Amino acid sequence: MQTNEGTTAASEGRELLTFTLGSEEYGIDILKVQEIRGYDAVTTIANAPDFIKGVINLRGIIVPIVDLRIKFHLGKVEYDQFTVVIILNIAHRVVGIVVDGVSDVITLAADQLKPAPEFSSTLGTQYITGLGTIDDRMIIVVDIERLMTSSDMELVEAIAA
Repeated sequence: MQTNEGTTAASEGRELLTFTLGSEEYGIDILKVQEIRGYDAVTTIANAPDFIKGVINLRGIIVPIVDLRIKFHLGKVEYDQFTVVIILNIAHRVVGIVVDGVSDVITLAADQLKPAPEFSSTLGTQYITGLGTIDDRMIIVVDIERLMTSSDMELVEAIAA
């Protein structure tokens, strides 16, 4: 598997923030995470795709909020006390993603990360960097920067601009 971090980072392991969407557990690079907040009401934007819930004002910065459950077509979306927004710093922009809950921060060694299988899914495999295994847990490792800067998320860039 090729990584952009180089062999040093791969041999030392990757630190990931893990979160749940439906029954699956996902991991994203901890260095992209700015903060984690509870889900609050958002200001909706007219004509935005349904996965863009709207925007929030975060200490003077207008932050677009993307609901990954809607984006990945993971069934009925319900907001409860465990629903959180992960505030990310992606490509010099601040964006929030709504997830069902945050699990923990883990470090995956190179031998715990397997390449993603080639198959068609709602979360295109071009956004999956691999599958991590820790004990009996399987974690889908997502290239969150590639996902958030992809062409179908272009509106996120436009709103954040």
